[in-house]
Amino acid sequence: MTGTSTSARKRRTALLAASALLAGALGAGGMMQGTAVAAPACTVDYKVMNDWGSGFTASVTVTNNATSALSNWKVEWDYTGNQKAGSGWNATVAQSGAHVTVTAPSWNSTLSAGGSANFGFNGTYSGSNPAPTGFKLNGTLCNVDSQDPGDDPGDDPGDDPGDNPGDPGRDRVDNPYAGAKLYVNPDWSRKARESGGAAIANQPTAVWLDRISAIESGSAGSNTMGLRDHLDEALEQGADAIQMVTYNLPGRDCAALASQGELGPTEIDKYKREFIDPIAEIVGDPKYADLRIINIVEIDSLPNLVTNVGSRATATENCNTMLANGNYVKGVGYALATLGQFDNVYNYIDIGHHGWLGWDDNFTPTAQLLHKAATSEGATVDDVAGFAANVANYGALKEPYFTINDSVNGTSVRQSKWVDWNRYVDELSYAQAFRQEAVKAGFRSDVGVIIDTSRNGWGGSKRPTGPAAKTTVDAFVDGSRVDRRVHTGNWCNQAGAGLGERPKAAPEPGIDAYAWIKPPGESDGASEDIPNDEGKKADEMCNPDYKGNARNGNSPSGALGGAPLSGHWFQAQFEELLRNAYPPIS
Repeated sequence: MTGTSTSARKRRTALLAASALLAGALGAGGMMQGTAVAAPACTVDYKVMNDWGSGFTASVTVTNNATSALSNWKVEWDYTGNQKAGSGWNATVAQSGAHVTVTAPSWNSTLSAGGSANFGFNGTYSGSNPAPTGFKLNGTLCNVDSQDPGDDPGDDPGDDPGDNPGDPGRDRVDNPYAGAKLYVNPDWSRKARESGGAAIANQPTAVWLDRISAIESGSAGSNTMGLRDHLDEALEQGADAIQMVTYNLPGRDCAALASQGELGPTEIDKYKREFIDPIAEIVGDPKYADLRIINIVEIDSLPNLVTNVGSRATATENCNTMLANGNYVKGVGYALATLGQFDNVYNYIDIGHHGWLGWDDNFTPTAQLLHKAATSEGATVDDVAGFAANVANYGALKEPYFTINDSVNGTSVRQSKWVDWNRYVDELSYAQAFRQEAVKAGFRSDVGVIIDTSRNGWGGSKRPTGPAAKTTVDAFVDGSRVDRRVHTGNWCNQAGAGLGERPKAAPEPGIDAYAWIKPPGESDGASEDIPNDEGKKADEMCNPDYKGNARNGNSPSGALGGAPLSGHWFQAQFEELLRNAYPPIS
């Protein structure tokens, strides 16, 4: 449900240390010279993520430490209190008396050698809520004779900073947002406060690295600091985690012009050596080892290779070029592998939004393409903590007044002009479903999703207060939906949009966080050419007079006029976001 709990790097370290321990205990003839501590056949990490006095939410990760795969896994434990395990996810949870039995789902029933599975459940209790102390995996006792290879025998947990897995910050966690104090970008905070947003100026927002020079001197708009400056400031703030976006692929944003970048389609080597490698050198500095670095990897890239290529009406020449040369896949794979080598870096791959990939012919192929990228250029699925949805977009988090299962006079809402046969009507349902599809495609079962809620509130006087009358399917959907855009394909500086849910960790099953990845107030793009050295051009979708194209159903753009370059401060939009915030700003 959440980010990877044990990284490939830590497992490889454990295996190497165990081999060294065995070698030291053997003589030249292979005879045992002493007694080695046996590694456990399995480990179980049981964590209470939320506890409100009478109920709780638990996250459990089970790891198969054996040298062979395990089919139809089953985890068991006994409670010592009066806890009752209720509904679960990613597994079937049952309880008889104090004994809990958790069985694998059909789609994730095999634990590979060294592999892990994550599941969770809601529970109730009265009195105390002690964690179980004994676990079994398919009848084998877990967590016995376990010892961190970096510790000396007999060490107390946490007495050697940096080598014990119990040390906060250095140990890999399921969800980097859980329990974390997030970094507040002082550049954005100051700009928001000066622009009338004092009430939300202390919210955490992501730092965007959108060109090579941004690594050292910051990017445009509300971010003037370099990466190391931000990391140092995060330490000064006492933050546990910082969010950043790596966004500079060759031939970037092949289906639009507003945020095209500095690198040409063939400059993959420059991307690796002059962009990703310098970032890795900075984040790999040991002084940042206790800081969780949440990295959203290359938005608006891989999904374009599914929806905007080939014979589709939405295809562009630039996207066909990037599909043919493979540099999006290579670049994302290299970023995952290079930054994923650090245990404190949590990589999230962009998955667009429901109004882009929610159709059957986009949904599964995108999950499969992301898996291809995550296993290229030295990357593995262990380098992926999860996915990021709705980044810099406007899709409603939840549609409260209609669902995909509704119908009007026997006609499904899928047949309405707004839904247009999509399988999803909002970002939460899409994100949860995509996470499951990604697991089917080969990603770990404990991946999570971030949903960008910085601009999808859709409050204000035009927000519906209940479902519309069921006269016709179009009238019902249009009168019920809180997303007030003309079309879900509209992405540039949308009129009427508002701030969405404030950043929040683990708000729903499978969702690592609601987060403000796109800093509110920063433009999506300009409607007319503005001289710049960032490679950005005017885009018709940012022109309020534009009548649309195949990618937005040939609909009006819905954009605000007078916008600056993408990433630059857009005061009129910021004021719009404040006015239309939902939940409202108190």
